[in-house]
Amino acid sequence: MFSNFFLKSFRIFLLPVALLYWGVIGIRNWLFDKKIIGSTSFGLPLICVGNLSVGGTGKSPMVEYLVAGLKDQFRVATLSRGYKRKTKGYALAGKQSSALDIGDEPMQFHQKFPEVPVAVGEERIEAIPQLLHDRPGTEVIILDDAFQHRSVRAGLNILLTDYNNLFTRDFYLPTGDLRDLKSGYKRADIIVVTKCPKDLDEAERKKLAEEIRPLPGQQLFFTAIEYSRPYHIITKEERGLEKNVDILLVTGIANPRPLKKLLEEHSNTYQMIQYADHHIFTIDDLRDIRQSFQKLTARNKVILTTEKDAVRLLKFTDEIRELPFYVVPVRHRFLFDEGPVFDRRVADFIKNFKKEE
Repeated sequence: MFSNFFLKSFRIFLLPVALLYWGVIGIRNWLFDKKIIGSTSFGLPLICVGNLSVGGTGKSPMVEYLVAGLKDQFRVATLSRGYKRKTKGYALAGKQSSALDIGDEPMQFHQKFPEVPVAVGEERIEAIPQLLHDRPGTEVIILDDAFQHRSVRAGLNILLTDYNNLFTRDFYLPTGDLRDLKSGYKRADIIVVTKCPKDLDEAERKKLAEEIRPLPGQQLFFTAIEYSRPYHIITKEERGLEKNVDILLVTGIANPRPLKKLLEEHSNTYQMIQYADHHIFTIDDLRDIRQSFQKLTARNKVILTTEKDAVRLLKFTDEIRELPFYVVPVRHRFLFDEGPVFDRRVADFIKNFKKEE
């Protein structure tokens, strides 16, 4: 509690830097709006999934949701930056790829959907033609975390904002978490408020809609986090979360709060080892994890991590095979029974793309 208070207090002192940052991104966006800096479009449907803040809004689960829903209808591919990978430039995921080669989130997509082309590239304007050269039959590309990268113009922009940290209530880096202008929401076609309470009612839905103020033509959706049964990181064997289990939570993600809430509701006790977002695990980290796990006194105990963390831990397959090391999957669940409405909007965009152009 004290450390969080100290961090928030310290960030307030960085307000002059935040105002300078606001000015810089304001000028940049003005240059794009006035077409002084150009944006490039491509002759196929591009779906952008992004946010206005740094991390923690559920972009990866949304990309997975889209891939799962589209892959049987269209030849879909994903393109990410490949954040914190050890390589540079364009790369297409293959059998020998690892999280170090392409980044943890693209590796997660590749493992879940091995039949779907998963590419990475810092410069999307260069990576898209390379992806189309490698997979010429591609019919639609999902751009992961590309909302603020305006050099490529997507046909459908999906903007995510965290219910617990709406962009309307946030401030600019480093005082707040915003990395783009609040007014940037106007570029979105779809706005999704993520990580909502599962029992969100119509009154609060209306209240949030009045706060966000979607423009005519923009659609506003609300999703809650839904966790599936944990599975063993190596054997994939599933198990449930039980009240008589002690858990060591190992995580290197931007926002572990929903996961902590899950464990508070479905476990006896839990302890957490928290690393920075996209942390590259070392053998020393693994030793610390093992030692912390051994200190748990309960007979019934497990280690739990996220899917994003799991792809960065798989390089220690031999060391963790015998540990009760489980992964908890997460996905979006649309509230108010509006999942089919969202799905139809996305599918119609792809089907009618040429008509729109």
